[in-house]
Amino acid sequence: MTHLRYSATTEQTDADEQATIDGIIKGMTGQSETVEKREHHAVRASHAKSSACVIGELVVPEGLPPELAQGLFAKPGTYQVAVRFAQGPGETLGDRVSTHRGMSIKVFGVEGEKLPGHDADTQDFVLATGTTFPSGTAKGFLRDGTVIGGSAGMPEVVKSAVSLTMRNFNRLLHAFGTENAKADFFGHPFSHPMSEGYFSQAPVRFGDHVAKLGAVPVAAEQLALADWQLNPHEDEDGFRHAAVAYFETHDAVYELKAQLWTDEDRQPIEDASVDWPVEVSPYRTIATIRLPRQAAYGPARVRYFDEVMTFTPAHSLAAHRPLGSVMRARLQVYQALSDFRHRENGIAPANTASIAAIPA
Repeated sequence: MTHLRYSATTEQTDADEQATIDGIIKGMTGQSETVEKREHHAVRASHAKSSACVIGELVVPEGLPPELAQGLFAKPGTYQVAVRFAQGPGETLGDRVSTHRGMSIKVFGVEGEKLPGHDADTQDFVLATGTTFPSGTAKGFLRDGTVIGGSAGMPEVVKSAVSLTMRNFNRLLHAFGTENAKADFFGHPFSHPMSEGYFSQAPVRFGDHVAKLGAVPVAAEQLALADWQLNPHEDEDGFRHAAVAYFETHDAVYELKAQLWTDEDRQPIEDASVDWPVEVSPYRTIATIRLPRQAAYGPARVRYFDEVMTFTPAHSLAAHRPLGSVMRARLQVYQALSDFRHRENGIAPANTASIAAIPA
């Protein structure tokens, strides 16, 4: 298998891309303003409702082959991590609106050249359920974001109905051996947050190479949750309660995996809606994330995670630079929306450099 190498020509930028990114920032800021008026508080423009805020460690093993021993993973070692699990919408809806989920990871003590503007020894990996990003490109997200943004003012009962329709549509597709990423994005199953795999969806530089990343649960207790289903009519915050209850008695363990770039045609860099076939390049383990049992939703810690901390693809080693149209947009969009949220709430943002800054 030939592992393609990263170069200055790996990405292909559209001439009008900055105008597209500016449009995304304007549209998502408008959505955040609508939500703020209703909730009387500015929340994250996506993944607003956290379900668990935990700390643990990331272990890079000895003996990785050269193509995987890249960047952060070049040498064996143990790093402290902070991990935020959350629901997809950019508003704090009840769990009847079950959309995609997020897992944001901040790795501490990471040395090396960082992206411009990032001055802490940290590396963020922002992951979500699903191996692709439905909109595919920045232009696609601007188009789709207009629809999403227009829904911000809709009643929650309408959003719940849309989520139900999309979930049933994808269930029907599954019966025929296929699925629709956009349907899953808006109508995710009522599955347990700790049973899910989470993915970068778009590629990142992987040292000399390029990869998509994924975090896959491997603890026996997590695998046992495969058939768990929330009844949202009994508990509108059921995903949070389930995650907190899990961490009261169990450790969570994930294998962090890399899917290397090997085929320019079947693994496009610029269109994140295209799934990279595992038969072309499988996901291979590069580290283990261990999250020990703990109080996963203490008020001081949750306030710090939700209100103060930022998780963004821009907090990165140069060796793991986000790549492709969607990722280039995220480098600017995340920062602009974080600035808006912190400014509106009168809270100074923190580029958290040490796990010691996180409350117990």
